[in-house]
Amino acid sequence: MNFCARRFNLYLLLPAMLVLAAGCATDKKKEQLATLRVHIESTANTPENNHSISVLRSKPVLVPIAPDPFLTEANVIAARVLEAPGGFAVQIKFDETGTWMLEQYSSANPGRHLAVFGQWGEKLVHTRWLAAPIISRRIPDGQLTFTPDADRDEINQLVLGLNNQAKQNLGGSAK
Repeated sequence: MNFCARRFNLYLLLPAMLVLAAGCATDKKKEQLATLRVHIESTANTPENNHSISVLRSKPVLVPIAPDPFLTEANVIAARVLEAPGGFAVQIKFDETGTWMLEQYSSANPGRHLAVFGQWGEKLVHTRWLAAPIISRRIPDGQLTFTPDADRDEINQLVLGLNNQAKQNLGGSAK
């Protein structure tokens, strides 16, 4: 039996080394994300149909809410901080489904609260009920604006995370 010593192809070694080196560069810092949950105030008197939450840290308000949110960060297409008299507000713009849901819930539940819950920060370490605005009118434009129980830095992190999440959602649905 004759065995030929095969030469290793140096031209294949160079691309292999480049692939290995590029693989090490994927250790980028993960984009900050955030979550958002919007619940409607519940009128049901049974414990399995509602949960009481405490909103506002300085003067807590108890609000009974339905356990399942009707809007989440999956429905968000943009978030921003607005200047408001005496401080700032958050404006959340929802997608077509979220706009429809917000319009339906706001028109069917005037005088009730919307409870807004958020998580933000690295590894979503900050969690809080941010607001419980009262529904004063039908909201047909898909934009929910509220004054949050948080400082500006926390809200900037939340807005950044929601916008990053929206980009991921749009990127995932386009594929």
